[in-house]
Amino acid sequence: MTAAASPALALNGDNNAQKSHQARQATPPATPQPPSGGKRRSGRAERASLAVLVLGLHLGGLATLVYFGAKVTIPPQITPIQVAFIPLEAPPQPEPAPPAPPVKVEKPTPPKPVPPKVEPKPRPKPVAREPEPTTTSETAISAEKHEPTPPAPPQAPPAPPAPPAPAPPAPVTAARFDADYLNNPAPSYPPLSRRMREEGRVMLRVLVSPEGLPAKIELSKSSGSERLDNAARDAVTRWRFVAAKQGDQPIEAWVLVPIVFNLEGK
Repeated sequence: MTAAASPALALNGDNNAQKSHQARQATPPATPQPPSGGKRRSGRAERASLAVLVLGLHLGGLATLVYFGAKVTIPPQITPIQVAFIPLEAPPQPEPAPPAPPVKVEKPTPPKPVPPKVEPKPRPKPVAREPEPTTTSETAISAEKHEPTPPAPPQAPPAPPAPPAPAPPAPVTAARFDADYLNNPAPSYPPLSRRMREEGRVMLRVLVSPEGLPAKIELSKSSGSERLDNAARDAVTRWRFVAAKQGDQPIEAWVLVPIVFNLEGK
């Protein structure tokens, strides 16, 4: 309302200014009056005309306000829109299929009885008279009836007796190298190993021949020093052994020979 009234007040001021200017032009100039009683009358007339002018200005401004105030545009009212939520309809449930009609089991019709076939009876043949049996025919018939029984098959010869089980092998006696009568010399201590204070235990695997000689020498476990291992191998090469025996028969067999190199007390 205030925003609409501000241009109306501006227009009202312009109209009042125009009307006052026109009133001033329409009012004839005051004629000079005599100085005594005429001054008082002219002053009153001026005041009355001024009051009429002011009243006219106010009435014009009020009329302008009423005129322009009646044309104030009212903003259109916005009609509120009501939103209603419509619940979703549940999908229609499928109708259950109608139950299948029961299958009628037809009973099988019993087969029609087949009439039995009547076989024609054979006509009896005329019986021929048999000739009187002779003695020869009777003998032949009795021979046919009493046929000889076939001879029994020959029995298989009895199985030969099983050979006797072989005798268990004779026990084996292992080869030996520690017999006192062998007089095997001890291995010599390598001088460099003695100075370096090398010690150790050498394990040799020796194949002893039936004659008691070392046929093959293998190093089973080293002492950690190649000099000590070679000294042990050289000494065993010159040894003699007691050959292994199976029963009373000398055989070839392997034997383990340990040799210890120790500087204790030397």
